Amino acid sequence: AIKPPKPFRGGIPICFPQFGTQGNLEQHGFARNRLWAIDDNPPPLPVNPAIKAFVDLILKPSEDDLKMWPHSFEFRLRIALGAGGDLSLTSRIRNTNTDGRPFSYTFAFHTYFSVSDISEVRVEGLETMDYLDNMKGKERFTEQGDAIVFESEVDKVYLAAPSKVAIIDHDMRRTFVVTKEGLPDAVVWNPWDKKAKAMQDFGDSEYKHMLCVEPAAVEKPITLKPGEEWKGRLGLSAVPSSYCSGQLDPLKVLHG
Repeated sequence: AIKPPKPFRGGIPICFPQFGTQGNLEQHGFARNRLWAIDDNPPPLPVNPAIKAFVDLILKPSEDDLKMWPHSFEFRLRIALGAGGDLSLTSRIRNTNTDGRPFSYTFAFHTYFSVSDISEVRVEGLETMDYLDNMKGKERFTEQGDAIVFESEVDKVYLAAPSKVAIIDHDMRRTFVVTKEGLPDAVVWNPWDKKAKAMQDFGDSEYKHMLCVEPAAVEKPITLKPGEEWKGRLGLSAVPSSYCSGQLDPLKVLHG
């Protein structure tokens, strides 16, 4: 068992109010290391009739949090499961400062995906996008025109990424479809062998069976004035996929 304040490795950690080391807080901020409460009376969200089961959670800063990051907020999270197993996470963050101060933050749904073999996986939807390469001092590059494949460590922030990205797992004949709203960027990460060996909570060869594709707001922090609320959403679904002469059959996954 992992005891707070140690983060879990896996699942969908929520990076707030800081992504990575972009600030003076602990890596990825404190929200992922906190116990959230059930939100019994959340402000209404538009109801999707396909959603049969959901839970509303809320996080407010503790006194210790306020010492580290002196801003009052309400962070509401709805976790919803659709009939076909589709998962959606909707984050709503409100500035509740009473002294008139705005605040700014970076954010990510640090989503871990289980894959059969990282060298057989391709990511479609980020072709020709600009990205910041965290392994090259956040230098800006432009992705080539082909689907992304993995042959070494990858740690990139794709900017102004499309609202739909597909992770195609050739061996599993399965495609994960990631949809996002309110989150302009998409982080793609795999630590590969050297970094995997250096991480205490990560098996030496586990990098072969995982990939992070993370809807995020990293390049441009989000700023909220008192009383303002931001909403960001992540949707995940898994669809069967098959290859036909090397091409993905359900291209409609991305464009449909």
